[in-house]
Amino acid sequence: MSQRQVLQVFEQYQKARTQFVQMVAELATRPQNIETLQNAGVMSLLRPLLLDVVPTIQQTAALALGRLANYNGDLAEAVVKGDILPQLVYSLAEQNRFYKKAAAFVLRAVGKHSPQLAQAIVDCGALDTLVICLEDFDPGVKEAAAWALGYIARHNAELSQAVVDAGAVPLLVLCIQEPEIALKRIAASALSDISKHSPELAQTVVDVGAIAHLAQMILNPDSKLKRQVLSALSQIAKHSVDLAEMVVEAEIFPVVLTCLKDKDDYVKKNASTLIREIAKHTPELSQLIVNTGGVAAVTDCIGSCKGNIRLPGIMMLGYVAAHSENLAMAVIVSKAVPQLSVCLSEEPEDHIKAAAAWALGQIGRHTPEHARAVAVTNTLPVLLSLYMSTESSEDLQTKSKKAIKSILQKCTYLPALEPFLYDAPPNILKHVVGQFSKVLLPWIFCTSTESGQLSTTC
Repeated sequence: MSQRQVLQVFEQYQKARTQFVQMVAELATRPQNIETLQNAGVMSLLRPLLLDVVPTIQQTAALALGRLANYNGDLAEAVVKGDILPQLVYSLAEQNRFYKKAAAFVLRAVGKHSPQLAQAIVDCGALDTLVICLEDFDPGVKEAAAWALGYIARHNAELSQAVVDAGAVPLLVLCIQEPEIALKRIAASALSDISKHSPELAQTVVDVGAIAHLAQMILNPDSKLKRQVLSALSQIAKHSVDLAEMVVEAEIFPVVLTCLKDKDDYVKKNASTLIREIAKHTPELSQLIVNTGGVAAVTDCIGSCKGNIRLPGIMMLGYVAAHSENLAMAVIVSKAVPQLSVCLSEEPEDHIKAAAAWALGQIGRHTPEHARAVAVTNTLPVLLSLYMSTESSEDLQTKSKKAIKSILQKCTYLPALEPFLYDAPPNILKHVVGQFSKVLLPWIFCTSTESGQLSTTC
């Protein structure tokens, strides 16, 4: 055979390998093909191609593995059991930017499914290499590495601490200062995933100056970036008064309130969540929110959206009202009670109704004036029906009962109490009777604990 014929054999072999990995990568994009590929032993066939002499074959093999591992935990576990991770980590440090992006994608796809799989990535030494990739010249490599680190950190505090110990946080803060929007998004998301587990982890993010850079991006026109920025600030603020005050000191108010009117529902939700996490800590922080128009803005936001987007705003109103009579009155003045009553009546999900019931209870529990503000919206009969309904969840029944009790114990507005004389069960009726006794002295109403029948004595 001539030299040309011999070389042609190798060219055909290379062409076949290229076609194979390209076709597998394409097939792996469609869920209906995954089981067939798995049964055909695709993992064992792709593994040696990760070390192929042709760079494009290596990259495409890694891409195919990432798509497979991304599909479900079983395939991700097959990557781990196939001893593929060490090859990826080794190549991640040595190969070109295209391969680095593909390898980081595989690590992300494996790590996202469970803490155990994420721990396998840590155990094979991937964190140090991923952190090095955060310093790469190519923004796509930085983005892929930040994504993988965030997916590892999100599972629990131990994995998040491992990411911190590898030195990722200062480099992630540098990444959010890069001009590429996609890189900013992923880096902010990773910082959020690190911060969420404990005050100590959130403090590591704060210590490298993350808050100031995140706060500057609240008004960025990119909605997806705003989502991540607001989420990261929320995860920092939620842990303690000190951390919440640091977020506030970055002058996020009243700027963050504009996000409550954003066209993106998740920007609205994350903005409400951030305000909620600040408000819950102290009356002083809640008062600051009231003074900047935050309660009125959140009330308007609740009225402009539906479902889970409303939930953090509902809870925020409850937290503010819980702190003091004055703050509860500020919630009432902002016309939040009618909006909460609408949520209680209209929302189909029990957990949202439960949050609205809790918030209304926090508003009405302070004085007769507060209780009347809730009662005149015809909220009490709705709470009673939710409490007595067998279709209500246990949590909804519990929160409805507590709200009714809190409001009734302060309510002296008799027209709102009268329907309870006929419909309320004995454990609620006793509170109604108690309020009538306060208003209509010298008549004293009482309930018989045995019969539950109403009797009167003079």
